[in-house]
Amino acid sequence: MLPERNNFGLITENLANWQGRKEWFFNREHTDTYEQWYEGRYKRAEVWQKKVMAQLLGKDPRVKELLEFGCGTTRFTRWWHEIGIEATGGDLSPFMLGQAVHLFKGDLVNADSHFMPFKDHTFDAVAFITTFEYYRNPVQVIREAARVGKHGIAFGMMNRNSPKVLRRRVQQVFGKNPFYVTATFYTPAMLIEKIDEALKGRQYSLEWTCTGLPEWFPVQQWSVPVGDFFGLYVKLLD
Repeated sequence: MLPERNNFGLITENLANWQGRKEWFFNREHTDTYEQWYEGRYKRAEVWQKKVMAQLLGKDPRVKELLEFGCGTTRFTRWWHEIGIEATGGDLSPFMLGQAVHLFKGDLVNADSHFMPFKDHTFDAVAFITTFEYYRNPVQVIREAARVGKHGIAFGMMNRNSPKVLRRRVQQVFGKNPFYVTATFYTPAMLIEKIDEALKGRQYSLEWTCTGLPEWFPVQQWSVPVGDFFGLYVKLLD
């Protein structure tokens, strides 16, 4: 059963740790400005990220309803509906969901993606958009996604093969960028290795593509593992 829509604010504002470490998404200073960040300099990147994810999921007509974990303020959760996919949002941060409840008309759940509170095959697919980087046990999360999602798992990831990764780490040294301190950046190959471990013995196919390239670059999407963002879709075949 999903929680009442206005219950997220009942969780104490002193909440700051998850998996034994402090996280930016438990800090009101950052979560309250999350939507503004997307509407600012990140807008162009978001457009291309959505193009990539729409292409990947569009190739699996079985996906009519999905669960997006790490939905935040529901930037992508709202958008899934725009492309004809019914979506439910899940997030660990009550501060993110406290905003989401005013922006999204669908169902929301406050939960940990390592232990998804849903029965087997509740949804056609499970999606993670720029959230998988924060999981300490990614293999367990993938297994949970494969249990809850009947047909597939979609990943939208910050790419380790990006000049921006070095810039972010330098910023962190000077205390200027708290958002990626606990993040693990993956390449497509690194993510596939985790998927293979999690889904050993199952039948599935994979497809990925990269974007997040400079505006002056002659292409904005390609099948080379370089770029600030990549989308990957796991199509479950059994």
